[in-house]
Amino acid sequence: MGATSVGALIGGAIDAMSGDDDSVADGALIGAITANVLKVVLPIAVTYAIGWGVLKGVAVLGDRIKESV
Repeated sequence: MGATSVGALIGGAIDAMSGDDDSVADGALIGAITANVLKVVLPIAVTYAIGWGVLKGVAVLGDRIKESV
């Protein structure tokens, strides 16, 4: 089952728990859109965080090497 389908199911379930008498289709639509956005945003955020950590580590290592010389 794809992320879009799971997002739609979860969004529909959350919308159904709200107690409103409307259909769960709007919650399913929001859940599907959220799942698709997260499929793009999360890998970018993780890649950025890893890159920042590597650059920070290289800077600290460079400072330690300069201090020891």
